[in-house]
This record gives sequence, structure tokens and C-alpha cells, in this order.
Amino acid sequence: MSKAPTSSDAPRPLSLGVIFLTLYIDLIGFSIGFPLGPDLLDHYLKQEGRAGILGWILGQTDQLAHGLGIGNYAPVLFGGIVASVFSILQFVFAPFWGALSDRRGRRGILLFTVAGTGVSYLLWALSGSFWMFLVSRVVSGAFSGNLSVATAAVADVTTRAERSKAMGLVGAAFGLGLVTGPMLGAFAVQLNLAVRFPALERFGVNPFSVPALLALVLCLVNLVWITAKFRETLSPEARAGAQEPRLRNPLMAILGLENAAVRRANVVAFVFSVAFVAMEATLTFLATQRFHYTARENGLLLGFLGLCAIVTQGYVVRKMLKVMPELKVLGLGLAASSMGFVLIGFASVPWQLYVGVAVLVFGSGLVNPSTTGLISLYASPAEQGRVLGIFRSLGSLARAITPLLAGILFWSAGSLSVYLAGAGLVVVALVLSGKMPKPEQ
Repeated sequence: MSKAPTSSDAPRPLSLGVIFLTLYIDLIGFSIGFPLGPDLLDHYLKQEGRAGILGWILGQTDQLAHGLGIGNYAPVLFGGIVASVFSILQFVFAPFWGALSDRRGRRGILLFTVAGTGVSYLLWALSGSFWMFLVSRVVSGAFSGNLSVATAAVADVTTRAERSKAMGLVGAAFGLGLVTGPMLGAFAVQLNLAVRFPALERFGVNPFSVPALLALVLCLVNLVWITAKFRETLSPEARAGAQEPRLRNPLMAILGLENAAVRRANVVAFVFSVAFVAMEATLTFLATQRFHYTARENGLLLGFLGLCAIVTQGYVVRKMLKVMPELKVLGLGLAASSMGFVLIGFASVPWQLYVGVAVLVFGSGLVNPSTTGLISLYASPAEQGRVLGIFRSLGSLARAITPLLAGILFWSAGSLSVYLAGAGLVVVALVLSGKMPKPEQ
């Protein structure tokens, strides 16, 4: 007799397209603020000077920058610290929201976290002071677990054989959202409600309210989309077998994973994330320092990076995973990434920089879906949200600590040191990946 399909193998009626659009809309809103960092700092400095919490943070970053002998890096260091607030909160809460979705279902948690993110954008739109802006980042970080919940929904609606290929669509949604969002933010910030309607300033309306309101509108669109189209993907049987969710130390949650294969896959993904985020944090500085790139030329470079990510994760990796196992794709991706780091590090003319970026992003496009798919395949159906939440949490930890460390290394030891260190980290990840077991299909 043939074996009957289990609930974990049977595809659910929800389409991947619904999840893709959910992630895409969410990531546009999330990334709208990316190009606004320096202008935000200038605005609040002119408004508040060095008083209050803004002055205290600036004092600490100035002291640290001058102590390290990189005084000119102080404003960027400040921006990294403010950005890390979001990442640290995401690091803490992503496993909690993932585990809660294992117990309560994906749809309800998605609606709740997207609504919470919308509240954070409303606070940002009314951030007449720096402390209110900081509160908006804290709220946004606390509710950002919706990415891990949507990723877990992909695991719910795909068979084990299709799992890693489907994770490529998740990566494509990330890439497309992170390209679209900054462009919308750069356009929306040209409309300053505080100048056109000065009376609104007493309600906290500021020069960045339009990008914030645009992100809020996208959240509302996402809420309507999820309500209308996102059917529950997790069966009652899987929910019944899930652990009771609780907020706990994320590092203890990671170390406490019983599954050794999941632990090793997370370590590989984290080591790679540290290297890749170091590239993201320093690439425009390298291009400006070495090739005298303007903001426009850096924008084109980042657009090229995003396009490579979309093509690789949305198309190339899905084709490769049809004919190669996840572990082989992962190994190829790590090998290509290490080569890309070296090419960028030694680039002496702009075309070499572009080649290095293309090779590195191609490798990353193979690594991310294969590691996500492997972690999902190693885990049971009842713990997809928790395990993928821990995976996203580690990525947030990399984004919280790496920009500061990479920036310090860049400005104190030079750009080449960052990219050789990145290549070395990827080689470490490649060695660790060699001991990962083949997942059951």
C-alpha cells in the first residue's frame, strides 16, 4: 500500500502569491525610511540641539568615535546605533511571534503584528520630537515578527520537496521590497507637510511625515489584503502540538534548540549574515572613497544589487533547486560569496566593483533560500514559526551589531580589511555547512 500523505506534506489552498504580496507590501513600508537617516539626524539636531536623549546619544557616539580615532565617522555611528534599536527589538520578539503563530495560527498573528507596525508609522508621522521618533522605532521593532510568521506560512503551504524553492520567492519579495521602498521614500520626502501646512506642526507633523503616512497606508492595504485573501495555513493538529509561547532570552532559545541540525544551520546562516551585513553597511562608503561616487551613483549601485537579488532568488535558485539538493546549492552559494568579497575588496575600477557585487549577491541568493529551506525541513510542522522566528532573530542580531563593528573596522583599518574579513567568515560558514545532514524529503 502506498503511504498516505501527511498533513505536513499536503499542500494547503492558500497560494504563494498571496504570501508574496503580503511580504512585499510589508517590506516596502519597512524600507521607506532607509534613505532618510542623515536628514533625520540633521532635522532633530536643528530642532533640539544637543539636549535630552538626542544629546546624550550623540555625546556617547562622539566619545566612542574619537576614542577609536575615527571622529569623522561619528554621524554614521549615531545612525547605526539608532537603527540597531529596531534590530535589537526584532531580535527579542521574532521568536515570540513565530512561536505564538504556531499555537494560535498564522493569520491572526499577522493581522495583529501588521496593525502594530501601522501604529509605529502613525507615531513616526507625529514625531515632533526625537524621543517620539525613538518610541516609533521601538514599537516597529517589537511588532516586526510578521516576517517570520509569513515565512512560516510558506512552510505550511508547500510540500517538503518544494520547500526551499518556495523560500526563493520569499527572498525575491525581500529584494523587490527593499528596492521599491527606498525609491518611494526618496520621492515622498520631497513633500513636506510641515512647510505647506505650518499649523500641523503642533500635532507633531514633521518633514518626514509623508513617508511615514505612505508606510501607514501600505500597512492598511496589507491589513485589507490579509483579511480578504489570507486563509489560515496551519492545521488544528499542528497547533495542538506546539509549545506554549513565551517571551524569553533569544540566545537561550537558540542554544536551547534540541535539534542539532537546526542549531548548525542557524549558526551557518548567522555567520554568513554577519559577513553580508558588513558589506551592506560599507559598500557605499567604499564606492565613495575609492571611486568618488555621488549619491546618484551609489543609488544606481544599490539598485543593481537589488536587481541581482531579485533575479537570483526569484528565478535562478528555484531552477537550481529542481536539479540539485539544498546542501549543494548552499555550498555553491557560500563559495561564490567568498569570491565576491575578494573581488570587491580588490576592485580598482568601477566595473570590477560591479562584477564583485554581482558574484556576491548571486552567492547570497543561493545561500538564503537554501538555509531557510533546510531549517524548515529539519524542524517539525508544529514548530515552524518558532524555529523560523529564531532564524529571523539571528539575522536581526547581525543587523544590530555588524554595521557598528564593520564601520569601525572600515574607518580604522581600511576598506580591504572589511572585505577580507567577510571572505574569511564565509569560508568558516562553508566549513560548518559541510557537517550538516541531508534533510528527509
